[in-house]
This record gives sequence, structure tokens and C-alpha cells, in this order.
Amino acid sequence: MFEIGEYIIYGTKGVCQVMDITTMNLDGVPKDTKYYILQPWNQSGSRIFVSVDNQKTIMRKILTKEEANALIDKIPEIEEIWVDNDKVREEKYKECIRTCECSELVRIIKTLYLRREERLKAGKKITTTDERYLKSAEEHLYTELSVALDIPVENMEKYITEKVEKVNIL
Repeated sequence: MFEIGEYIIYGTKGVCQVMDITTMNLDGVPKDTKYYILQPWNQSGSRIFVSVDNQKTIMRKILTKEEANALIDKIPEIEEIWVDNDKVREEKYKECIRTCECSELVRIIKTLYLRREERLKAGKKITTTDERYLKSAEEHLYTELSVALDIPVENMEKYITEKVEKVNIL
């Protein structure tokens, strides 16, 4: 069970803070069923009510500071996703995002950075689909790392880039 005040990942909603753990006084809902009241990190007025026993949506603690730094150090070793078929590739992106695993988000980001470079060299723009998945993967990854490392989310890309370049030099 998570604790009040703790930051967690709640499915594709991303980072949420546990604001309360309570029961609900609703018809058809057992009085002893406990619920988390979650506040999405980037939506101050929004609330999500989810059963503590929820099995449908992934809920996990965010990375610790140590885990976040270890993930960043491992980025050069994380493999990209190379699928030639556009539909199959998009399905793979969806699958990676649904796992809520940071290493899978890194795979998407690395893949799409390289695809963007290839397309630009060929005189083409990044596709709308690629742009959408890149933005989603970056938003989820950078938000979690930002909270874990206590670094503003707008500085995460620069922080990651500098740390990866430093590791590659050593």
C-alpha cells in the first residue's frame, strides 16, 4: 500500500501524488473498500479515485534518486526499437508506454531521435505519429525523473544529455 504524500506512477496518467486513502460512501460500493485519492502531478485541480486493490491499471512507486541516476547511466546500453512496418512500430510504441517502465520510454525516445535525424538528412520531417509518441514518452520519463531527482522538468533533457555524454567520455 502507498502512503499519503507519496509520489507514484498511475498508468498512463504518469506521476501522481497520493493525497488521501479513504472509503467511499456510494451505493453499490462496499463500505470497507479503501481508495487512493490521487492528484496528477501536472494537474493541480484534478483528482483520481482508484481502489487500493486495483489490478487493471499499473501503479508503482516512482524511481528513487539512485534508480533514476542508474537508469540515466544505462541509457547508452538501452536498445532502440527498429520495426520497418509503420503500424507494427506504432503498436510497439503503445505497448512500451503501457508498461509504465522508464527503460521502455527511453527505447522510444532513442528510436525517435534517430528516426528524426534520418528523416531530416533525407529532407523529410518527423511524422505526426512519431512526434506524438516522442512527446508522450519524454513527458512521462522527464516528469518521473524530475520528481525523483528534484530537478525542474524543463531541465531534464539537458541534465540527461550532459550525464550521458559524460559517461560516454569516461
